[in-house]
Amino acid sequence: MRRLLPLLLILPLLGLSCTKGVSQAVREASRPVTLKYWRVIDDADAFDEIIRAYRAIHPHVTIEYRKFRLEEYEDELLNALAEDRGPDIFTIHNTWMRGYQPKLLPLPSSLTLPFQEVRGTIKKETVTTIKQVPTLSIRKVQTDFVEQVGKDVILETTNEKRETVSQIWGLPLFMDSLALFYNRDLSSAAGIAEPPGTWSDFQAATKKLSRVDAQNKVLQAGAALGTARNVEQAFDILSLIMMQNRTQMADESGNATFHLIPRELAGRQTPPGEEALVFYTDFASPSKDVYTWNTSQPNSLEAFATGKAAMMLGYSYNIPQIRARAPKLNFAVAPAPQIAPGDQINYANYWLEVVSKKTERPNEAWDFIQFASSAEQVKKYLDVTKKPTALRALRAGQLEDLDIGVFANQILTAKSWYKGVDIAAAEEAFEEMIESVVVGAIPKQAISIAVGKVNQTIE
Repeated sequence: MRRLLPLLLILPLLGLSCTKGVSQAVREASRPVTLKYWRVIDDADAFDEIIRAYRAIHPHVTIEYRKFRLEEYEDELLNALAEDRGPDIFTIHNTWMRGYQPKLLPLPSSLTLPFQEVRGTIKKETVTTIKQVPTLSIRKVQTDFVEQVGKDVILETTNEKRETVSQIWGLPLFMDSLALFYNRDLSSAAGIAEPPGTWSDFQAATKKLSRVDAQNKVLQAGAALGTARNVEQAFDILSLIMMQNRTQMADESGNATFHLIPRELAGRQTPPGEEALVFYTDFASPSKDVYTWNTSQPNSLEAFATGKAAMMLGYSYNIPQIRARAPKLNFAVAPAPQIAPGDQINYANYWLEVVSKKTERPNEAWDFIQFASSAEQVKKYLDVTKKPTALRALRAGQLEDLDIGVFANQILTAKSWYKGVDIAAAEEAFEEMIESVVVGAIPKQAISIAVGKVNQTIE
């Protein structure tokens, strides 16, 4: 456990034997602290056990947890931070990191914290000590968490000496990834014994599952795929297909390059990103044999939950949403389709716990994040929320779980790519690109326009 790391400094408070200066330092460090913690999605009970365990070690710290609705969260957060009434700890999506970095405090190399110890053999007494505890190292983040976490949270910055240094800016509690949701009853009726494992299999299954009349009206969607506005996470799905097709989504500076042919694919006639765009939009093209979806269809999640779509791509958090809407729906989840079975690439979607640059108690704030994200503690959170882990050590324990086993299995190959400051604008650019191709735009031109818009969000 991280609590057992070697202590670099111990300053005990031993009654009359202590100096006045040390006593004052301990009193100051031990004064009651309330940390405001803002998040989305999860109710407070997801953290009850973790907070109790933390307060057993640090009784002077109170965690004030507040949950927001997703649609209101960012506006509330930005306003509060601007008005100096924001939280000490809050959560951000992994694609928000670059935009929020100026508002964050990175993890320092050590934390100074008070601890209570019981000393004495005959006469027991509780003694408060100040300890300077080393924090999580960059190497530890890279070895304990799955690969994408390090890419998202370890960022370079310039210190006071104008030196470029790498620092840790946040830590995750879980990692989600796109997977295939399929209707068991519709699949069985169509003679499909197993969920499609490749995109070729997916196309074949879509044809079997689709019902379209002579006027191209979709009576039964084989898959909720091909458009943007009525497909949940269209940006993520198209990004997944692009990355699987060996598209270089961005260069080392973060600039979008998904319209280009990567150097290692020199000789190809069409950029892999453009191929992926055409592949995706074919599902919404009446002239294609995989036609199954269009802009008049309902939201993809709603269509799947009501049995109007036989397949969709989604995340683990969609499972309780579907069950709430359709308790009797007979569905299952399978790994995301791949281009080739032996070359696994999945798409990561998760949140990071971070510390505000304006917090007055950075030691306690970062200590709590480290504590909560440790394997022993975060398992309590994962068990309550039914989310897939971001820690390598906990992955094996989730693989047989009927709900999240598929997602846990994918975390080692889950990736994301956006490194700009406005993911909403980037998603809008993708949606406009998709919709323009659906109505007849030339894919090469549409993707070039999208790249220009995405690059406007890169600093």
